[in-house]
Amino acid sequence: MADIKYYDVILKPVVTEKSMELMADKKYTFLVHPEVTKNQVKEAVEKMFNGTKVKSVNTMNLEGKTKRRGRTFGKTAKTKKAIVQLTAESAEIQLFEGL
Repeated sequence: MADIKYYDVILKPVVTEKSMELMADKKYTFLVHPEVTKNQVKEAVEKMFNGTKVKSVNTMNLEGKTKRRGRTFGKTAKTKKAIVQLTAESAEIQLFEGL
């Protein structure tokens, strides 16, 4: 596995209705690098967002969807999604404020 720095772990936040409902329970959803571990996600969140303390991390590997263009079939890229649960005394992630 390549040497992945903490700023390369989180690719972008996931903004959907379901992820917005999870924010009430201090759960935040991110798309992450496909080769990272739960410990790397935890470290990246705590370093990137000041005042946050991670309680747990759940990850899921998502297969690429099959797409079709004419008679040709192909697949989109595989992705990995992480749901990060913060502790009760942890600060909110400012990235999601006002959404």
